[in-house]
Amino acid sequence: MSSHHATLHYIHDPLCGWCYAAQPLVSAAMRQLGARVDLILHAGGLFAEPRTLDHELGEHIAHSDERIAQLSGQFFGKPYLEGLLADPTTVLFSLPPITAILAARSIDASLAYPMLVAIQAAHYQRGLRVVDPDILVEMAEELAIDGDTFRQSYARVRSTDLLEHIEASRRLLNEVHGHGFPTLVLEVHGKRQVLPHHLDYGKPEAFVERLAARLPAVH
Repeated sequence: MSSHHATLHYIHDPLCGWCYAAQPLVSAAMRQLGARVDLILHAGGLFAEPRTLDHELGEHIAHSDERIAQLSGQFFGKPYLEGLLADPTTVLFSLPPITAILAARSIDASLAYPMLVAIQAAHYQRGLRVVDPDILVEMAEELAIDGDTFRQSYARVRSTDLLEHIEASRRLLNEVHGHGFPTLVLEVHGKRQVLPHHLDYGKPEAFVERLAARLPAVH
């Protein structure tokens, strides 16, 4: 790693609405500063056990989504709003999509973040059930990952790396005194600082400027 490089730790959950709100910030940062910043994903497991979308939870999520849309400008599709979110049989379970992200990463590290973005779009825009491994295979194939290779990686991650990854993500969240998902942590020369990304919802360029100002100078 060069002296002017840094790491952006993204503590998230693929089924966290506020992580969906932060997605344009992270995407803009990596698009413009990716040559100077490594992105590392840390999934914390918001729904660590399967949770049926009962009325109370559905109302809570719907109100949060309205706020997210207002602040971030992120799009919530009709198949999600009138399908997935309105269906009391919908199950929220973070472990399958987290497994998919880790499986993609094990095949090619550069595919981890695109898989997260694809899962968020599938859930919040297309209303797909991303707890279904078969849906996750289809999404991997949309990213040009061979389906059989992905299935093998998915099975291996689920049986070996998954829970350890989630536990490590939660430890990191505690260490940096983060306030849940999402938490964005910039690490430079071994020193970590939590970024106040919540100030920049809907303003990706402001977030990029905030991040760039904290990066080591390029010589």
